[in-house]
Amino acid sequence: MYACSVARCLFALCHICAIIDEIMDDQNGKRSRSFLGAGLALLLVVAAFFSGVHFGTLNTDGSKVESGLLSLFGGTSTQPDQDADLSEFWRVWNLMEEKYVNASTTDAVTADERLRGAIQGMVRSYGDPYTVFLPPSDAEKFDEDISGNFGGLGMEVGIRNGVITIIAPLPETPAEKAGLLAADVIAKIDEVSTENMSIDEAVSRLRGEEGTEVRLSIYREGEADFLEIPVVRGIITIPTVKTQQHGDVFVIALYSFNALAEMKMQEALREYTQSGATKLVFDLRGNPGGFLQSAVSISSYFLPAGQVVVRENFGDGSEEELYRSSGKTLGAFEPEEMVVLINGGSASASEIVAGALSQHGVATLMGETTFGKGSVQELVDLPEGSSLKVTIARWFTPDGTSISEAGLPPDIEIKRTAEQIMADEDPQLDAAIAWLKGDKSIGATTEEVAAETEE
Repeated sequence: MYACSVARCLFALCHICAIIDEIMDDQNGKRSRSFLGAGLALLLVVAAFFSGVHFGTLNTDGSKVESGLLSLFGGTSTQPDQDADLSEFWRVWNLMEEKYVNASTTDAVTADERLRGAIQGMVRSYGDPYTVFLPPSDAEKFDEDISGNFGGLGMEVGIRNGVITIIAPLPETPAEKAGLLAADVIAKIDEVSTENMSIDEAVSRLRGEEGTEVRLSIYREGEADFLEIPVVRGIITIPTVKTQQHGDVFVIALYSFNALAEMKMQEALREYTQSGATKLVFDLRGNPGGFLQSAVSISSYFLPAGQVVVRENFGDGSEEELYRSSGKTLGAFEPEEMVVLINGGSASASEIVAGALSQHGVATLMGETTFGKGSVQELVDLPEGSSLKVTIARWFTPDGTSISEAGLPPDIEIKRTAEQIMADEDPQLDAAIAWLKGDKSIGATTEEVAAETEE
C-alpha cells in the first residue's frame, strides 16, 4: 500500500511539474495564436454576452467572449523547472494523504482531482480573472460556448473591482427581457455566492438547458436593496447589426465582432451609401467584443491605409505588434461627421475600434466610459482534455493608452438611467442625432455655450 502511494506521488510529481513547465515555458509563437480575451459576456456574454452579451467575450474575441484561435502545446518542454522548490507542496500532499478524514459520505478526492485543483490554485495565484485552468468537463463546456448557439441568458459577464459584473445583455434575449442591465453586479447565482468565483464558473452556472430557470441576486447602483431576478434560459443566437435613418443621420448598431461582423457591416455601409445620408452614428453600446481581425477590418472603412488601429503589448520588453488599417475607406461616401456611441457594455474589440476612430480624429465618442477589457487570451489544449486560457498580451490604443486601465471615457458624456432603459428611452442616441444635426451645445459647458453665442 505504501509503495503504491509513493509510486502515485512520484507519478503525480512528474505530471504536475510537466504541466507547470508547459504553462511557463511556451514563449515562442504566442503572437500568432493570440486572441482578444469573457461575454459575450457575453453576452453572456455576455458571457453569456453572451452570457452577457456578447460578453467577452466574444470574450473575449474570437469566441463568445473573445475567444479566438485554439492551439496545442506542441513542442513545449515537459521537463521540471529546476528552480522550483516543490518540497512544501509534497509535504502538504502527503500530510493530507496521511491525516485527512472525509467528513461526509461523498467519494474521496482522487489523485487526478487533487492535481487539477493544485494547478487551478497555481494559475489563480497570478491574480488575473481571465487566466484560468479548465479541467476536462469545464473545457468541454467552454468549447460548446464558443461554438455559436447555447442555452443561456444572453449576456456577457466580466470581473470589475473583483466582482462578477454584467458587461452587456444582448437585444431580445432572456437577460434583456428580464430587465438585467450593463454594470449590474451578480452577487448570487441560485443562492450560490459569486465571491471569489471565476468568470468561467459563473458562465457555467448561468448556462443550462433551455426553459430552465436561474435566479440572480443583483446589486444595482442606486438601489437600496438587492434585486432578486428570475431568468428563464433560452437558446442564444448572437445578433450582429441593425440600422435606422433619421433624416441626414444614418445609424448603424453593431452588437458583436463575430465572424459575420465584417460582412454584415459591409451590408449596412452599402445601405448607408444608398440612403443619401451624410452623417453617421456608429453604435457600439453593449458590444462586448469579438475577433480582433473584425475590429481591424471594420476600422479600415474609416481610416486611411497604414494608420495604427491597435497596439499589442506582450509586457516582456519585446517590440509591440502594430495592427494597421488596410484603407478600405468609403471614399466619396465618407461621413461628414461621425459619432461613436459607447457605454459600460462596450468592451474589448469595441474599445479598440472606438479608440482608433477617436484618436485619429474620425469620430466623436459619446455616452459613458467603456468597460475596460483590453487583455488578450490564448486557449491552449492540454493532454487528457484540459485547457489553459491564459493572458498573453494587452491592448493599447494608437496613442499608447491602456484599454484595461479604466476603459475609454467619452468626449461627450451622456447618461442613460436604468429607468430610461426600461422605458425604452434613449437620450444617448437622441443626443448623438441632435449633435450631428447641428446642436453643438450638447455636452458643452456653460462658458463654451456663452462664447459661441458671443461669436
